[in-house]
Amino acid sequence: QVQLVESGGGSVQAGGSLRLSCAASGRSFSSYTMGWFRQAPGKERNLVAAIAWSGITTTYSDSVKGRFTISRDNAKNTVYLQMNSLKPEDTAVYYCGADLYGSAYAGYKAYDYWGQGTQVTVSS
Repeated sequence: QVQLVESGGGSVQAGGSLRLSCAASGRSFSSYTMGWFRQAPGKERNLVAAIAWSGITTTYSDSVKGRFTISRDNAKNTVYLQMNSLKPEDTAVYYCGADLYGSAYAGYKAYDYWGQGTQVTVSS
């Protein structure tokens, strides 16, 4: 069993930055591929970025490449999402997910555990 708690969301103007954190409790954090997803009202939950359990592979959606960076600290059981050059279209609830030995390219249905989400609002 893994429990995930996101933090770091908030409101920011376009061009600004935020850093999201997702703290995991439970054992074997290093065995989980970790992903950040976002969901806008009335829309599907989509992958933003993921980092494989090995830490070797990362993947990003085309819309955030070059602006967002995902990283993990296994000693702290935490995954981060650094978001720079934020745009109004980045506004959504951001969710952290964990997928045991999963692929970094998997969609949200493959993930085993989810956090409660954190709101990110970018104003123009």
